[in-house]
Amino acid sequence: MVSVRTDLAVEAKELYEEKSSNKIPGVEVSEHVDSNIKITDVTIVDESGERAMNKPKGTYITLDIPEVSGYDEETMEDVSRVLAKALSPLINLDENMTAMVVGLGNWNITPDALGPKVIEKLMITRHLKQLIPDQIDEGIRPVCAMAPGVLGLTGIETGEIIKSVTEKIKPNLIICIDALASRRLERINRTIQIGNTGISPGSGVGNKRMEISERALGIPVIAIGVPTVVDAATIANDTIDIVLDAVINQATKGSGFYDMLRSLDRNEKQKMIEEVLNPYVGNLMVTPKEVDSVIDSVSKIISTGINIALQPALELKQINNYIM
Repeated sequence: MVSVRTDLAVEAKELYEEKSSNKIPGVEVSEHVDSNIKITDVTIVDESGERAMNKPKGTYITLDIPEVSGYDEETMEDVSRVLAKALSPLINLDENMTAMVVGLGNWNITPDALGPKVIEKLMITRHLKQLIPDQIDEGIRPVCAMAPGVLGLTGIETGEIIKSVTEKIKPNLIICIDALASRRLERINRTIQIGNTGISPGSGVGNKRMEISERALGIPVIAIGVPTVVDAATIANDTIDIVLDAVINQATKGSGFYDMLRSLDRNEKQKMIEEVLNPYVGNLMVTPKEVDSVIDSVSKIISTGINIALQPALELKQINNYIM
């Protein structure tokens, strides 16, 4: 089978369902809607689920958010509150326990700058709790953050940096934010995935690095990601599918031409397209032209959602006063 580039558990589920009509073994799936946002929970419960989904055991929550271009503040806050509600059950901390937020990615490349941009808008309090504890509210949880850059900029594995800092400051929880890859054009910048299994930086673009997970670091790791790029071959494949659907609708059922079109396998088309494109564009990843403004909006949504989830004792207005 052709390897389709996707970091989303919900898309791994779709890939399995395209190949088989049977229920995915070892995987539990549920869906609900909150404030007009569709939320899909995918839980991999055992080894058979890991094999079927090609992902580690754990919980993956996917939010299908509205198109973010032209968002107003109220809409962004609504999406942030839904994100916080989905994130909060995964945060198992007392109010004095420390959370460390890590913004993965390269701040010099817009589609990969989501993590560092989220860090800029967080409510950072660990230093305040240590230096002026009498001047801040007791209910405020200590939060610290870092944007460690990427191997090409630092010469150091991102996982090594995070592990070293973790051993020094000993946080009780790590939340990682990263840009992901999707196999569907319609999910680019319109999907937020939350998972409790950690993350492998760069895996979505075929550049897998040291994983950042509880297994590697010894403390719980929550990963939040947004797909910002899609493989060019996937775009070509989707385009061909649209054309074929139109041709099939016009073809006469039962004819040889109709049967031939219906028998085309998506994976076979994907492989053919990759072989044709590779000499010209290589492993090209594509992002929308309005990615600058979209990343600004999505990073604000995610940072606000994290702030709400990490500081349950505060109202959003109070949180905003700390980061203005």
